[in-house]
Amino acid sequence: MNIKSLLIGSAAALAAVSGAQAADAIVAAEPEPMEYVRVCDAFGTGFFYIPGTETCLKFGGYVRFQTDINRGTPSNGRTSDWNSFTRAQFEIDTRTDTELGALRGFIGLRGNADAGSGSSSSVFVDQAFIELGGLKVGKFYSWWDDGLSGEADELSSNALFNSVRYTYDAGSFWAGVSVDELQDINVAGFNEANNNVGVALGVGAKLGAASFQLIGGYDTDRENGSVRLIATADVGPGTLGLAGVWASGANAYYSVSEWAVAAEYAIKATDKLTITPGAQYYGSYGLVSWDDFSDNDAWTAGVTIDYKITQGLSTKLAVNYFDQDNGDDQVKGFVRLQRSF
Repeated sequence: MNIKSLLIGSAAALAAVSGAQAADAIVAAEPEPMEYVRVCDAFGTGFFYIPGTETCLKFGGYVRFQTDINRGTPSNGRTSDWNSFTRAQFEIDTRTDTELGALRGFIGLRGNADAGSGSSSSVFVDQAFIELGGLKVGKFYSWWDDGLSGEADELSSNALFNSVRYTYDAGSFWAGVSVDELQDINVAGFNEANNNVGVALGVGAKLGAASFQLIGGYDTDRENGSVRLIATADVGPGTLGLAGVWASGANAYYSVSEWAVAAEYAIKATDKLTITPGAQYYGSYGLVSWDDFSDNDAWTAGVTIDYKITQGLSTKLAVNYFDQDNGDDQVKGFVRLQRSF
């Protein structure tokens, strides 16, 4: 082999190696597949699929600023006529279609900020429950939390329990039973600390423009119970609401009075403004012993004004006058601004 052939061969080898390296340098890696968030409309607005799953997720909640007013003899133990606080509510709602029906998991976190120093601030689990079909277990608001739409009625004493509940829902009609843990619930100063359980039954129906709900609750340790009926109907420019409640004695569900009746009329003045005057009369207001209510009656009347300022922002004003036999009268209410999402 002569020198010329050797040089030509070496140059060809170097060119081949260089070409291979250049080709390798410009090869781009395959892009990772990207999964975009998909809207889930099977359970209403606001839900989306968690990427990689068939579970639908929704975030919600609100921020509330409120000033309570209590002129007269304060029932909240405060010496001031007013008190302001801020509340933050954050909710996580998950739904999945299964062969047994819709599987739901819900978490509601609440934080209350009262004192400026932060010493009265708290964050806690407001609700947390699992729901499958008609079965619901966890900590959640019972039927006793339902009421008239205004702020003049007082139709329950406690409404948030750890419970096991089953509801049959046929759309226009529902019926259910709930077993509620009542341990450590103080009722008007009469406390049963251990092993207390309650049973609540409920039925309801919607008949055109009218609807009703009848519920009962029995406190097993106190051996007392309550029954309550709420009915509403669209009448003219608003909705008429009527309610009645009766208690056999001190119990966790209702122990404000032996009986009470309430009424309101929610007037839809505009698309943004609702004005709701309401009143309630209490028979034998307040407990004097485990089973005995007082001989004093009481009544309250007031008005609630709801105004939607813009999408997601609303305000509420409530003013009520309260009068009790052999007691001081009071003017109570609040002003609220709330951003919901």
